Amino acid sequence: MGVRRVVTRHDAEQRSTVASDGEAISIPFGSSGGAVYVVWGRDDVAHFPDNGSPPQTAGAFPPPGGCRVSVAELPPGESTEFDDFVSTALAEFAEPSRPGMHRTASLDFDIILEGTVGLELDGEEVLLNPGDIVVQNGTRHRWHNRGPGKAKWAAVVLGARHDLF
Repeated sequence: MGVRRVVTRHDAEQRSTVASDGEAISIPFGSSGGAVYVVWGRDDVAHFPDNGSPPQTAGAFPPPGGCRVSVAELPPGESTEFDDFVSTALAEFAEPSRPGMHRTASLDFDIILEGTVGLELDGEEVLLNPGDIVVQNGTRHRWHNRGPGKAKWAAVVLGARHDLF
């Protein structure tokens, strides 16, 4: 099982119950076992009570007021396959001259779960370990696996306004 997603809801009597319990949607990339798991997202401000159904979303990143939650797994070795994924799946945010480098109109909270992750910024790289949390404020960045095993992190992404978009 990749990433388990348990979603709650309100029933007809407004009691809390489980709406669904299963695997998050997996988007594999490359041939080495990399994947991005889409856990949840919405393009509007949440309003409750609701039935726990996944809201419709338009695009990989949310508009202001929206959110996305995902988990990324990078296999060990070069980040070329992930760079290619970013360059194609996130083309509107990617920098063509620097594969993998991208910037979004979002506030991201990236929580390192496993392995050693390299966060490349303009002119520097920060090594991150399990338990580290990055507050990504709409800056240019690129992800690398810097350890011998799989690297894995969760991202909570909030839509924001960005003067460069």
